[in-house]
This record gives sequence, C-alpha cells and structure tokens, in this order.
Amino acid sequence: MATRTDSTNTILLELADVPNIEGLRFRRPRGDDADYDAMAAVITAACREDRIPWASTGAHRREELESSDGLDVGRDVVLTEVDGTVIAESGVERGMRGGVPVYDIWGNVDPAYRRRGLGRALLRENRRRIAERIATGENGELAPRIRGFAEESEIGHRVLLESEGFTPARWFFVMLRRTLDDIPEAPLPKGFEIRPVLPEHHRAIFDAEHEAFLDHWMPPDHSETDFVSLFRRSDLDTNLWVVAWDGDEVAGVVQNWIWREENKTLGIDRGWLAHISVRRPWRRRGLGRAITAEALRRLRSAGMADAALGVDADNPTGALGLYEGLGFEVDLRSTAYWGPLPG
Repeated sequence: MATRTDSTNTILLELADVPNIEGLRFRRPRGDDADYDAMAAVITAACREDRIPWASTGAHRREELESSDGLDVGRDVVLTEVDGTVIAESGVERGMRGGVPVYDIWGNVDPAYRRRGLGRALLRENRRRIAERIATGENGELAPRIRGFAEESEIGHRVLLESEGFTPARWFFVMLRRTLDDIPEAPLPKGFEIRPVLPEHHRAIFDAEHEAFLDHWMPPDHSETDFVSLFRRSDLDTNLWVVAWDGDEVAGVVQNWIWREENKTLGIDRGWLAHISVRRPWRRRGLGRAITAEALRRLRSAGMADAALGVDADNPTGALGLYEGLGFEVDLRSTAYWGPLPG
C-alpha cells in the first residue's frame, strides 16, 4: 500500500476502491488526545444510530488500543477524515485464543457517511493489513483465523460482512436486569468466604479467572500484558468485585465495573458484571448464583439502578439459565463471524 506524509509528518494512506467523497483521506493515528477523542465520538455516534447503549471516551479508547500487545496503533489502525474531521476508525488486532492466532477486525463509520462504500473499503484494508502481518511470519507454523463481530441491530454491518465471505460462527447476548430491587437470596455455600481484593491477591485472581474461562469458546491465552493492563485501568474499583475463596484457593470471581462517563452520556446508572467465573472443581454447588447475587447488591449499594452482563449463547456451564434465574433478560444479540483468509 502506498503511503506518504504531510507537512505535519502525519502518515497518509492510499486505499483501494474508495468512494468518491470530497475531502476524503485516510491516515494513521498521531497518538494525541484529539485522535482518541475523535475515535470515541465516532464509536458513540455509530452506537446511538444502531440503538446500542454503549458510549466511548478518548481515555478508554487509548487504554483499549495502547494496552494491547496484539496491535501497533501506528500501523494497524486507520482513521478516515473528511476535510480534517474524523468520520471513521478501523483496525486489526491479533490475539492468541486457545493456541490459535486470531485477527479481530473492527470498524465504525459516522452515520452521515454510511451507505457509500466506505465500510467496504475499510474492511478490505483490514484484510490487506492481515495479509501483510501474516507474511511477516508472526504466526510461525500456526494457521491463523480472521474474526469480526456485529450486533443484531447493525444490519448494514452484517450484510457487509456476509457479502465479503464472512460466515456466522457464534452468538452472544447482553443481558440486562432492569432493576436492582428484589435481588434474590442466594446464600454462600458452606466452606467459602468472600474476601476483600488486596494487591497481593491480584495474580491469584487473574490466574483463577483464566483457568475458569478455558472451557469457553476461543478463550484468550494467558498474557502478562493483560494482567498488567487490567490492574492499571482508570475505572478500576476492586471494592466492587466479589471474590470467593476456599481456603487458599480462589474459587469464583465477579468483576464489577461502573463506566461513569458512559452512564453520564447515556443518562443511565448501570453497572456491569464484566466477568463471572467459577473454577471447575467448585461448580454445581450454588457458588455462581451466590457471588452473582452479591455482585448485584454491591452495584445497588454503589447507586446503580440496573445491571448488565455479556454471555455466550452456547455457554457450556449453564450460565444463561443462572442469569435468567437471577432476573436478567436478553437485551442485545450479536454474532461472531469467521472471515476468509486473504488470498
């Protein structure tokens, strides 16, 4: 792909099959706050148009991209501008999942510039970049895969993926408990203890969660970068977490998060049960129900009005039924797609 720099040393890109839009150009991020704020604004506008109750901030976008060891912001992310205003952001991130190299692709386009072929051009650029990365030999002898995601309400995105040869692979739900009143009683089973999260516990908690999620679809491989970045996140409040111990062993964990800037933007008071896990030796004893109910109580005590979580529709541990029994309802549906490798 041809590149050049402008007078500010910004790297400009020449993409193939781009729509004819006056003032259109493509570039790499400069890494400043303005770029991350612009990415967040595009994501938030796209979600609002697609009736997805998510919002982003520049600080969160920076954390998400710069904390990943699977992408280089200056080489794997594309910003699209019209007359100097960012109207789309897209990119590629590589991760090891169950020992398989998986290239995740994403893209968000300002609603005012949709239906013009811009999304297709960016998708093809993502695939071109994947081909470039594969050619470096970064996967060794391992066979990589390409993955994309689309929410049910993102009709244009789903049509685009399928028209480019992507096929549905897995389905996921966001479940919502619309009130934090009347949380069911769910006593902690005998022999377990919920303890405060202390810094010296971080490694044990992280390792326990990793082990518990090995039963799930395409679990992320254990990464030191993930460990470090998790406990550096700006919205981290481990006082909200629920960690159940059996003696010296972490048996179950719920990571509660409150995204206060997102809540402010959306006009809601929502807490997220971001990770809910019980290690295999302690399952089928009621521990998952107990720590999830306690997590809801902690969110209520923090002033939240409702709670949400994400779940694999085919979760092998029976989590869907557990959450329904605690008052959660399916609110959003999304699809994971496998894409064709570059030719």
